[in-house]
Amino acid sequence: MVSCKHITLLTKRKILVSIICFLLTTQAPGFAEDARLTNITVSNTRDDLLLYLNVEGAFREEMKKAILNGVPATFSFFASMNRVRNFWFDGKIADIEVTHTINYDNLKKEFSIHRSWEGNNNNKVTKSFKEAQKLMTEINSLKIIPLNRLQKGRQYQLRVKAEFSKKTLPLYLHYVLFFVSLWDFETDWYTIDFIY
Repeated sequence: MVSCKHITLLTKRKILVSIICFLLTTQAPGFAEDARLTNITVSNTRDDLLLYLNVEGAFREEMKKAILNGVPATFSFFASMNRVRNFWFDGKIADIEVTHTINYDNLKKEFSIHRSWEGNNNNKVTKSFKEAQKLMTEINSLKIIPLNRLQKGRQYQLRVKAEFSKKTLPLYLHYVLFFVSLWDFETDWYTIDFIY
């Protein structure tokens, strides 16, 4: 005689195996386009080294649908700057993480975008989803380091990367995205070498 506990365990295993087989045999349309950084530019003012960049391919259809249903999304941008030293380990002189968060208000029909590097009370609001996506995927004039911390004639390396931040999702979505991570993205590290 087979116990109910044994049947339940077998049923759970069958369901898990079915889910895994389904995921391995289907091709997700969200992976057709990889997110990548573009238009990366390093510039300076009289006082600071600045970074400009864009992310392409970050907004997949599943992400758009979730945002329009009120699920907030956060993109994280990482920048790391090293002084290149021959015959020795490079010296890290800057390590920056900034975030962009989008929220959609269904009642007002507007998007609110918070960009951490622009200050706490500086949310941008727009009714255009296209404009909201642009604000989420671009960085203009991000201060990396004051120029007085750089030495003339020295070689430096700036590395940048962007990714979707899963830690900001509601708890129940972590489980869904474990199986169907169609709106995950993470760019490669991009490196810029320059002499100041």
